[in-house]
Amino acid sequence: MMTTNITPLKRKNLADEVAAQLQELICSGRYEIGQQLPAEPELMLQFGVGRSTIREAVRLLVNGGLVRVQQGLGTFITSKQPMTEPLAKRLHRAEYEDLNEVRLLLEVKIAEKAAMHRTKEDIAQMKDFLKQRHTHAKANNVEACMKADINFHTSIAVASKNEILVDLYKTISSHMLQSFKDRYADTDAFLESQALHKSLLESIIDKNPSQALILATRISTHK
Repeated sequence: MMTTNITPLKRKNLADEVAAQLQELICSGRYEIGQQLPAEPELMLQFGVGRSTIREAVRLLVNGGLVRVQQGLGTFITSKQPMTEPLAKRLHRAEYEDLNEVRLLLEVKIAEKAAMHRTKEDIAQMKDFLKQRHTHAKANNVEACMKADINFHTSIAVASKNEILVDLYKTISSHMLQSFKDRYADTDAFLESQALHKSLLESIIDKNPSQALILATRISTHK
């Protein structure tokens, strides 16, 4: 495996620094497209940082379109040119309508896939978040209700067993929370849609993907 002279980092935001140095190596041609990055232990030793820092740095490179992580095999170079703007930054400046449209499209697809792949553990998690959603809605606890709603749909994404959909939904929803706070003064809309959400959960439990898709679409038009 190729070795490089890398000075251990001491600045506060270590993940950004590691990602920046790796990006420089990739863009300079030190690594070729298709080549594998060193394994986590080797990167930890080279940079003098912990495992969590390396994983966060790799995530930043993935978001920048430079590498892909192949489960069980490693991290591979996919491009020598980073995306002009990281997805998270692009979403931060997105208009509410555009961001919400993407979120709702994702919710429809993850509901369909969750009905195919959910487990007993997934069902328990979805039931818990849906119950929290209803409890906070009845109490008119707006922020807690919004978080429970996002957690419910995120748990559906997890049940879809598609990690990319999960990451996309988490990224989108994290940018939606403040918009929700600005748009909803009470929990009336959440109470009105509770029955639809319950039906959606039942369709997922019943492993009925076509019904889950229909109900998720109805929920998206209701919001």
